[in-house]
Amino acid sequence: MHSRCFINRVITSVLLLISCACPAIGGGCSSHYVLDKNIPFSYGSAGLTALSGSASQFGPERFGFAHRPELTAEGLTALSLPKGSSQKTWAGPGVTLQEPTGDITLSDALALAIIGNSQLTAFSIEERIREAGILQAGLLPNPEVTLVQENFGNSKLEEFDGTATTLQLGQLIELGGKRSRRQQLASLERDLARWDYETKQLDVYLDVTKAFVNVLSIQERLTLTAESIKLLEDFYQIVSERVKAGKSSQIEEIKAGVTLDTKRLELERTKRELETARKRLAATWGSTSATFEKTVGDFQVTSAVPSLEKLAELISRNPDIARWTTEMAQRRADLKLQESQRIPDLIISGGVRQFNEADNERAFVLGLGLPLPIFNRNQGAILEARHRLSKAEQEQKSAELLIATELSSAYQELATAFSELVVIKESILPQSQKAFESVLDGYRQGKFSQLEVLDTQRTLFEVKTQYLETLSLYHQSRAEAERLIGSPVPPSAGQVK
Repeated sequence: MHSRCFINRVITSVLLLISCACPAIGGGCSSHYVLDKNIPFSYGSAGLTALSGSASQFGPERFGFAHRPELTAEGLTALSLPKGSSQKTWAGPGVTLQEPTGDITLSDALALAIIGNSQLTAFSIEERIREAGILQAGLLPNPEVTLVQENFGNSKLEEFDGTATTLQLGQLIELGGKRSRRQQLASLERDLARWDYETKQLDVYLDVTKAFVNVLSIQERLTLTAESIKLLEDFYQIVSERVKAGKSSQIEEIKAGVTLDTKRLELERTKRELETARKRLAATWGSTSATFEKTVGDFQVTSAVPSLEKLAELISRNPDIARWTTEMAQRRADLKLQESQRIPDLIISGGVRQFNEADNERAFVLGLGLPLPIFNRNQGAILEARHRLSKAEQEQKSAELLIATELSSAYQELATAFSELVVIKESILPQSQKAFESVLDGYRQGKFSQLEVLDTQRTLFEVKTQYLETLSLYHQSRAEAERLIGSPVPPSAGQVK
């Protein structure tokens, strides 16, 4: 009877301990509730806001945004979006993304991508996952409750003293600074997640810029093709009048008509190409259709390129390079943590024992436990951490060499494109335009043949097309260079307007 009462009291004590450890089950206890209030964040909307962190120097503020958007309705609506926009449900609770319906600029497209790009959102969530890891790394081990019933079920033993019931509470005491080193490692992993976010942010900037420039270039090409058709129509009218006047043969009129129809087919092909490019741009902000009217920007304006040495000085701003300071610190922190794991942890336990058949006499029980580090001293994990640190040193050198090589390649493309633009703009294009106008005027007077007119016209529009393609290459190469230095290309003397 006494034993049953004691067991009932033990069960009550265990349930009380469980309720304190899990407030959702038993209502909680006041001491644990105070600890809960000190937890740095929760998984509600306010918790996500608390985990957001501050914008770094590699965020969108370098490209015209004041701060990095967060995964909350307040953070998303803080960005200015294009005027004249429709609303589209975004993959987030209570959040809507405004789809542009009018003209959009590059800044508009970047703002939409920062909000709606699913890959960028995933990287932002990863940062919050790492924040949760910091919380988990700082938690203390749970105490352990043990209930033992001894000396029952065998009455044939000599000197049988009766049954005994023991209730013990044990606690693992971590030695060697394991908890603080876990927290440090988790904090550095969170910082690496932030660098990954910054890297992905620049990747999104590059993708959006290239897609935007592509749409802008095709729009310009579409306009050029329409102008070409207009000139061919005028030329066809001139040929028709000459045929009617008996100054040219019917064959010349047929040739002019074929050339005109071919250019009209090219116009339709360019329109389909433009629609594909528009959808590719809209996909950067998570849309499956392009609802905007057209892209607008200073496509014709270019700036002279600074020297490669000047750009190379800025390469440390690239998050792919800047992150390695944190990466090396994370590898060293992992090594320190693994070295601390070879120090055994102390287990302290204490409780009370009741002798059920000896007038319910009670005694206290105290225990100490310490694993003997004879076989496993965490040698393998320590050696692995050392190798990972050495590997990181080589990876850092490789990353720096790769970025420097890519910057040199992007610079050569950028500088070459700018030089070609200067020559085309100042020399080739004016001469081609003058030659076409002279030949066309001479054709009206009978000085040149139809073949010469068509040849000079084709040359003129090939030059204009080459100019547009070189402009597109210039802007895309400049975006590549900005991605590699983690900031806008610094201004330099010289400009083509």
